[in-house]
Amino acid sequence: MDKSYCYKRRLIGLLTALLLLPVGLTAQPRYRVAACDWMMLKRQKLGEFQLTRDIGADGVEMDMGPLGQRVLFDNKLRDDHFRRLFRHTADSLGVLVPSMAMSGFFAQSFLKRDNYRDLIQDCIASMRVMGATVAFLPLGGSGREWQQPGGEHDEMVRRLHDVGELAAQAGVVIAIRTSLDAQSNIRLLQEVDSRGIKIYYNLQDAVDQGLDPAAELQTLGAERIGQIHASLTDSVTLDRDPRIDLRRVKSALDRIGWSGWLVVERSRDAKDVRNVRGNFGRNVAYLKEIFCQPTATPKQ
Repeated sequence: MDKSYCYKRRLIGLLTALLLLPVGLTAQPRYRVAACDWMMLKRQKLGEFQLTRDIGADGVEMDMGPLGQRVLFDNKLRDDHFRRLFRHTADSLGVLVPSMAMSGFFAQSFLKRDNYRDLIQDCIASMRVMGATVAFLPLGGSGREWQQPGGEHDEMVRRLHDVGELAAQAGVVIAIRTSLDAQSNIRLLQEVDSRGIKIYYNLQDAVDQGLDPAAELQTLGAERIGQIHASLTDSVTLDRDPRIDLRRVKSALDRIGWSGWLVVERSRDAKDVRNVRGNFGRNVAYLKEIFCQPTATPKQ
């Protein structure tokens, strides 16, 4: 029998066996921690990767750049020079980019941009460059009328389905921040009906609305959660914030079998809000203490 054929068969068998290993036996951790570059005042700046490493995070959520009155995002990753430079720097420092954010839609309506497909395709192209698998699309700039039955709601559903299919074809996910509760998010996802759209769950939204994040996450279920912004409205850092019990949040995520990235957006000390290293470093360290410590094996 041809030796190269036998080698290929053995290799395929080994790869198949690795794929069938339980999650706990693989090298990839269940939870990893990142931070938002624009909130660290490093939006699409080369220094964001060293800063990410300095604060102890595993990765950084890169923003697509400002939008304003521009046709497209002010995105350096359309330039071949910056594509090579950013990717090389991230790789050399061992910093991952799990997601790209379109923070411009905090201030602008996704419903009023006629070129919304171009903006999404720009984001997907940038994700390919940096190896990201999740795009963050906040819908805060679209107001609240779309959340009620009517023309705006129908148009939002249509557009989300449209860009969700673009994402699915590219093998990535667009995770939307809606400010809706879990049941409303489930209904929205059912209407959108695209595997390329999931929820970017934000602990801040739940806490600010008096909801229980642990219960909401459990209701949503692992398959509907694209990624999680694991921080609250600026007041104090997470380790000193009585508004949330992150151990309960972890227990809920463990129960539903979710695995992914926890991204620090806020939870800055309101008395020292511009202390980027202090605030983000402390929040990253606390999330890792809660979510990334190995679980002790019970004695037999």
